[in-house]
Amino acid sequence: MSVSRSNLVGAGCALLAVVCFSINDVGIKFLSGDYALHQIVFIRSAIGLLTFAAIFLPFHGLGVFRTRRPGAHLLRGVCVVGANTCLFLGLAAMPIADAIAVFFISPLVITIFSVLFLGETVGARRWASIAVGFVGVLVIVKPGTSAFQVAALLPMAAAVLYAVIHMVARKVGGTESAATMAAYIQITFLIACSVIGLSIGDGKFAAQDHPSLSFLFRAWGPVAVGDWWLLGLLGVSGVLGGFFISQAYRMSEAAFAAPFEYVAMPMAIMWGVTVFGTWPDRTAWIGIALIVVSGLYLIWRESRKDQVVASDEPTHL
Repeated sequence: MSVSRSNLVGAGCALLAVVCFSINDVGIKFLSGDYALHQIVFIRSAIGLLTFAAIFLPFHGLGVFRTRRPGAHLLRGVCVVGANTCLFLGLAAMPIADAIAVFFISPLVITIFSVLFLGETVGARRWASIAVGFVGVLVIVKPGTSAFQVAALLPMAAAVLYAVIHMVARKVGGTESAATMAAYIQITFLIACSVIGLSIGDGKFAAQDHPSLSFLFRAWGPVAVGDWWLLGLLGVSGVLGGFFISQAYRMSEAAFAAPFEYVAMPMAIMWGVTVFGTWPDRTAWIGIALIVVSGLYLIWRESRKDQVVASDEPTHL
């Protein structure tokens, strides 16, 4: 069976987005011991907005900011800020591969949300797959043991917010361009980080022992000259990642594009080994495998369901 050109383009955009987001993950984890989270994100978004203006405004003009759905952009922006905050705080305290694996319960959460909010029906095999995925999370998080850390819940929260983002994007993708969605994400980041910086950027809550809390409440300060290249890379990759992921789900069927996001998992393992000197232990490998297999199965079942629905619809000649 041939694959449509739009699906191929969407898959390519998903892969490019994964590379961009993976660079952001490793870069922010690398900087998490020296700067405040929202200072990094503020600088990243300012550079990202400049990058956006340089790349997209010559082709789209100021019309790229025109939207019919300001409320949807606001909701999506707030969820993106929340998801990024939770994921990055988790990365500050966890091995990068473990955090990314837990985050990939998002297809499971999307399936549950489809039942709760869209009234869709989920069969026994998909419920079993969801259960397998959550077992994988439990294997990595290790609740009730001395190895458990609260920070492991942060990527889970990020996955829930990412599921909301995905559902909102499906609603607005027909009327809003990928460039418009990417622009409003960067604007939302700048506003949110400015408010947070003005509120707690003086470091009044900075006396924290936990890596995640220290990262969140650390005082904003001057940036070392040698770190600007990395912040610039984060800004460029951040805005391009936002554009490519929006374009992926606009151009392609969600069930076709989503599996390509799992390329982030081997990339996270690679970063862990090469940059941070960490390698998943045997238990973590089991959890990673359960989550990935469960998520890919759910995506496959979703694609099968869509094919059945399409075949049942009457053909218009």
